[in-house]
Amino acid sequence: MTDADEIRHWWRTSIIDMEPGKIAFRGHPIEDLIGAVSFPQMIWLMVRGDLPSKQQADLFECALVAGVDHGPQAPSIAAARMAATCGVGLNNVMATGVNMLGDVHGGAGEQCAELYYDIAARMDGGVVLDQAVRDGLDAWRAEYGKIVSGFGHRFHKPVDPRAPRLMGLVRDAARDGTVSGRFAKIGEAVQDELGRQRGGRPIAMNIDGATAVIFCELGFPPPLSRGLFCLSRSVGVLAHGWEQMQQGGRNKGPMPPKYLPEYEPKGDAS
Repeated sequence: MTDADEIRHWWRTSIIDMEPGKIAFRGHPIEDLIGAVSFPQMIWLMVRGDLPSKQQADLFECALVAGVDHGPQAPSIAAARMAATCGVGLNNVMATGVNMLGDVHGGAGEQCAELYYDIAARMDGGVVLDQAVRDGLDAWRAEYGKIVSGFGHRFHKPVDPRAPRLMGLVRDAARDGTVSGRFAKIGEAVQDELGRQRGGRPIAMNIDGATAVIFCELGFPPPLSRGLFCLSRSVGVLAHGWEQMQQGGRNKGPMPPKYLPEYEPKGDAS
C-alpha cells in the first residue's frame, strides 16, 4: 500500500463520496437529493444506506415529531436553558442538553427496543406471545431491576397522550403492509402484562415504549433508538435554548436564588 493509499484508507466510509465539485451520499448526488427527499428520508439514508418508501418515512417522521420536547422539567431541557444563561453559544447550549441524554433520561427507547427484540427472538424459538412476554420481563428485571423502560410516567397516568396516537399510526401502517405489526402486538402485550402484574392497575406506555415499537417495526437496531431520540429531542433543546436567550437572564440555576438547597450535616441519615 502506498502512502497515499494508506492515508485514504485511514478513514473509510460508505456514507459520503466527496471530492472537489462532487458530493454524493450513499451513491446519490446531493443535487438529486435536495428538493426530492424529506429530512426523515435523509436521516434514514444516512444511517441505513437506502431510501425508505414514503410510507416508511411518514411513520418514521411521526416518531421523530412525537419526541421533540417535554418541557423545562426534563433534565436535558433544564440543562440547556441554564447553559443559555451562562454566556455560551447556541451550539454549546445544544451540546449541553444532548449530553444529558443518558441511560436514565434518554436511553429508555434503546432499552425498550432490546426488550421487544428479545421477546421476538423467544417467539422465533417457538414460545407463544404471552409466555415470551413473561419470560422477557423476568430476564429484563434480572439484569436491569424492577423498572421496565418504556412503561410508566411521572406525569402521564394512566395514559401518555403520545403513545395511543403513535400506536394507532402503527396499526394503520400494518394494515397497509408498510410494517408487520408484530412489535405493536409485543408492545401492547408487555403493557397488558405489566398491568396484570400490578393487580389490574393500568400503566402507561410512554413515548419511549411507543417510539421503540416504531423503530423496531422499521428495522432499526436498538442503539439507533437512542441516537434517533437524541436527534428528535435536539429540536426541543434548540427551541428552549433560543427562547431562553431571548428572555435573558444570567447564571440561572435550577431554582430561584431565594430558595437554597437543604443542608444535611454529615452522617445525618434522617
